[in-house]
This record gives sequence, structure tokens and C-alpha cells, in this order.
Amino acid sequence: MAKKIDAPHRIPAEGGKIIDEYIGRVGTGDDRVSIAHMQAPPGWAEPAQTPEFTEYTIVLKGSVVVEHAGGTDVVSAGQAFVSEPGERVRYSAGPSGAEYIAVCLPAFSPDTVHRDE
Repeated sequence: MAKKIDAPHRIPAEGGKIIDEYIGRVGTGDDRVSIAHMQAPPGWAEPAQTPEFTEYTIVLKGSVVVEHAGGTDVVSAGQAFVSEPGERVRYSAGPSGAEYIAVCLPAFSPDTVHRDE
């Protein structure tokens, strides 16, 4: 059924990051995909994770730094990054912060992200 999404659902996050989920477990109850608009301040970083989902990151402003087994990539505005299930990755914001879209297949879940303690 066609459906208009009037507004995202804000998901609490640590370190000053803002997560606005438009589609996903919180926003629409969809467990197939999650699509969220992220805003991270300079200096923001999250623990490394080994998720069970594919994550597509499209950077709109600033940059996202992604640490992974193959090295470290700085993903700038206009670029994208893809991580596959089972890959250990760590995301952080570049020196001017970051604004980006994250798409997860299947949808993001705290139970399937497997963040380091």
C-alpha cells in the first residue's frame, strides 16, 4: 500500500548525534529496510560494530571516517560507502562534522548491530 511519511522519528543517540529515521523499525515498523538522516557533530565517534546487515552511507555534508579491516576511508560530501554484513567497521565524523543518509538492509536493529562494549 502506498504511504506518505509525514515526518521522521527521532531516535536518541549519544555524543550529540541526531538520528531521524524515516523508514525502519522505529519509524514505520518495517524490518526489511531502514532509511535515516544522520547529523553528527565534529568529534563524534561510535564504538566499532560487526552488523548483520548491509549499510549504505551517502554523505551530504562534511565527512564520515570509516575504519575497517582494509584501512581507513574518509568519505566526503558527494561520496558513499558500503559495508557488508559481518564486516567490522567504526564510524566517526570528520573535523567539520557530518550529515549523511544511512540505509540498512535488513533494517537496523540494536540486536543485530553487535557494537563493541
